[in-house]
Amino acid sequence: MINNIVMRCIIFLLIFYFFTFSSFHLLMAQDYKVHSFAWERVEVTSRLDEAPSAEAAKTVAPYKASVDSMMAPVLGLSRVAMSVKRPESLLSNWAADVMVEGGTATGLEPADMGLINMGGLRNNMPEGIVRRGDIMLISPFENRVVVLEMRGADLLELMRNIAAVKGEGVSSSVRMEISENGELLSCTIGGKEIDPQRIYTVATIDYLAEGNDKMTALKKAVKRHEIGLLAREVMMEYVLKHRVIDSKMEGRIVVK
Repeated sequence: MINNIVMRCIIFLLIFYFFTFSSFHLLMAQDYKVHSFAWERVEVTSRLDEAPSAEAAKTVAPYKASVDSMMAPVLGLSRVAMSVKRPESLLSNWAADVMVEGGTATGLEPADMGLINMGGLRNNMPEGIVRRGDIMLISPFENRVVVLEMRGADLLELMRNIAAVKGEGVSSSVRMEISENGELLSCTIGGKEIDPQRIYTVATIDYLAEGNDKMTALKKAVKRHEIGLLAREVMMEYVLKHRVIDSKMEGRIVVK
């Protein structure tokens, strides 16, 4: 008898709570409705700097000082300014080569090729002094370096993926010829044609390893090695180590 009473009380409280909670949220939803909105187009140009807001500057000042201290340290020098452009560019060549070196951080042998997506390189490399902030602007995402083991047949498919998007950043070991409509005409790794039966290694970023940016063949990797470093950390370390960096157009991807 007591157990039945207790059970009924519990059920009553649950029902009471359910309806009270639902009514409360319904009431809240009714209290907040959009009645109207307005907008205006503000062109962001240097004209806005002609009359800076003192109040805004005061608010931003402590944060700016913190950011400046993080962005300002000098890492090294670049012999040339580097930008991104398909099918091949100075910056994408450099970044893909950096992926190969970064992939050795945990003791692995240098990968057969490096790969970086053009869309992941968000700013240009300046000529002259390279600061920490320059690399952070180039690689602002939380992408981590990974090394993938792939069958040669799947690597050939990856090359077709690269050709289809008219080029991505590939390391110096790669030579590709593609058609104007994105077909793979020929490719080599280390000066040799790809052996469909062999296992190759690709140093890239986890974003691409998941098949993003149409690099779907990377999802077929037979093994994945986590390096544990962000792409920008690997780039910074590369500049610190080499002190002076350079890049050249080498015909890594040629449109026929």
